[in-house]
Amino acid sequence: MHDVEPAPAVMDQLVGLPVADVERDLILATLRETGGNRTHAAQLLGIAIRTLRNKINLYATEGYEIPEPPQGSVA
Repeated sequence: MHDVEPAPAVMDQLVGLPVADVERDLILATLRETGGNRTHAAQLLGIAIRTLRNKINLYATEGYEIPEPPQGSVA
């Protein structure tokens, strides 16, 4: 279990938001942080790469900008 607790100001911003929106924003932020590296993002998020790819496809169809994977890697 992680002992990290978000700052109260962050928690206040999240209260009342739909879980799906928070999840999407976290996934997209993690992809940006990893330079689009799906494998690394999935590891950081603690989800299967297949789950991440499915969510990325959903977000793309909804019109969200998806960070591109690094050159030479498989998306």
